[in-house]
Amino acid sequence: MSLSSTAHNLVVLASEGAEQHGGNHDSLSPYLTGGGAFFILIFMLWVTTRLNRDR
Repeated sequence: MSLSSTAHNLVVLASEGAEQHGGNHDSLSPYLTGGGAFFILIFMLWVTTRLNRDR
């Protein structure tokens, strides 16, 4: 089995799985998910800068 045929089989398998399960969930808002991730990253940056002060 070559690399291109393996990749093609994986793409077909993934597309069949998305069709059966609907793909996206309506309960997940991309704005809420992105905003939450942004807030967490900013918080981690703030904590890092507070703990990394020269004494």
